[in-house]
Order: sequence, then C-alpha cells, then structure tokens
Amino acid sequence: MERPPTAFEVDGAAICKNRMQAGFEVQQLADLVGITGNYLRKLERGTRKHLRPGKYVRLKAALNSTDDELLVPHRGNPERK
Repeated sequence: MERPPTAFEVDGAAICKNRMQAGFEVQQLADLVGITGNYLRKLERGTRKHLRPGKYVRLKAALNSTDDELLVPHRGNPERK
C-alpha cells in the first residue's frame, strides 16, 4: 500500500509565475497558504523546495493550479508514481 507523501517538492519558478498571473503579492498568497512571506520567497527562489501536504493543497487551490504546474517532475523509475 502506497503511503501519501510527507512533503511535496515544488517548482519555485512556477509558483512565482502563477502567483503573479493570479495577481497576488507575496504576503497575500503566504497568508492564504499559512506560511510566512519569507518562506514563500525562499520557495520561489528555490532555496527551499518542500511543502507539507496541507499547505501544498492550499497553495494549489489559491493559485487555481495543477500538480503538473507546481511540482518538480521526478526523474527515475517511470513505473513508480
């Protein structure tokens, strides 16, 4: 049985692009997600790469985005998801 991930590896550049397209300032989006503006900036710059599931779900919803848009594509065994 596959366990849910404990954290999601996000694409910071994609978060930044989607945030700007949605018209959010950094702090506005951070408040919606439940993280600090500083942490969101670090995600966007790529100095931080992971979000816990609840925060990731809130980010995805706030940006009206998909996993394909926000997550780093994983290389490796193509049969594993």
